[in-house]
Amino acid sequence: MRAAVIIAGVIVALSLLFVVFNSAIISNDNNYNNDDNPAELRRLANSFAGETSGAGNNDNISTTTMKITSSAFEHNQIIPEKFTCDGENINPALGFSDIPRETKSLVLTVDDPDAPAGLWVHWTVWNIAPGMTTIAENSVPEGGIEGVTNYGEPGYGGPCPPDGEHRYFFKLYALDIELDLPKDADKNILEEAMIGHVLDKAELIGLYTRACYETPPCP
Repeated sequence: MRAAVIIAGVIVALSLLFVVFNSAIISNDNNYNNDDNPAELRRLANSFAGETSGAGNNDNISTTTMKITSSAFEHNQIIPEKFTCDGENINPALGFSDIPRETKSLVLTVDDPDAPAGLWVHWTVWNIAPGMTTIAENSVPEGGIEGVTNYGEPGYGGPCPPDGEHRYFFKLYALDIELDLPKDADKNILEEAMIGHVLDKAELIGLYTRACYETPPCP
């Protein structure tokens, strides 16, 4: 009888240990599954990427309030000939608004994604004073440093499409730093330096088609 009682006690004790051990395994499995859930890992990774990536891509900005406009043309409208290779080849007047308070400098780029050889850079300017709200035509903005374009030299080079209508993207970036770049830096070097420092961005698109494609331009 005593032996039966002892055996029964041992069985109960073993049962309790099994329950406790099994609960611990389930708990650890749950934690393991949560940590290794692919969807959750992707969510966390994407969240981290959104916080740390920058500019050159700059597309992780969830809201854009800053604006860039021109008194010479409206968004998605024709750029007057005056500002192209068929005219005076000077930059159009531009206006900036709703610049973030934390901005330390502005960057302006102008490029043509429709060029036959690929993206053609027409103008890059960095370290523009954050208080600038306008750029007069045929001028360099205060504090701005002009980089080398696809024309092989610094400064503005107007639209000069070799065929059909092209789009010209005037892009404005607000940065939380001033850039330290060589004067012969091109757009690739500029965009690399901007990574992780873009507070906001804005875009203005102009269009241009040449009346003819002779050189020098047709009368």
